[in-house]
Amino acid sequence: MALLQVDRLELPGLKPIRFHLDPGQCLAVMGPSGCGKTLLLRAIADLDPNQAEISLDGASRGSCTAPEWRRRVTYVPSESGWWSSTVQGHFRSWPPASLSRLGLNAAFGPRLVGELSTGERQRLALLRSLEHGPRVLLLDEITSGLDTDATHAVEELVADLRTRDVGVLWVTHDAEQARRVAPRKLSISNGEVIEEPLA
Repeated sequence: MALLQVDRLELPGLKPIRFHLDPGQCLAVMGPSGCGKTLLLRAIADLDPNQAEISLDGASRGSCTAPEWRRRVTYVPSESGWWSSTVQGHFRSWPPASLSRLGLNAAFGPRLVGELSTGERQRLALLRSLEHGPRVLLLDEITSGLDTDATHAVEELVADLRTRDVGVLWVTHDAEQARRVAPRKLSISNGEVIEEPLA
């Protein structure tokens, strides 16, 4: 059984979309700026209104509440929202697991979010998204503000999550990164979303 099944997803400017994601699979999502990559991820996460038949582990999206769906199918944008002034105010428990794996430490807890770099916010937002144990991660250019070492640390963490059957859709403009993290991609071009191997 597919982990995530997407059928007849209709979005502005795109032809109806159909694909599935198997447990532990990662699909890179690629295409030119403005083609609809973010729209696709946000629609799957039920953050924007859309018409589609989407299921997780065989259960339809409509069978659970929107907040529950978003905990299980979690969208992580390149710049996440923050509602507390300090870092630890965004976590149920501090420090979160895997903090040190991403080059961070417990001293970040009392730091003000406004003082963090883009890359620090991106790594912390990823860790925050894992607290609810998502089944699918929708990653939208989450390493765009990271250096090479931090990027590879994020990629390794996500690879470990995949061994626990977490599925991943990963938007990236970096062809080399796409080849590192995924064997196949969803390519968006001229209004079509096509699944194909990564060259």
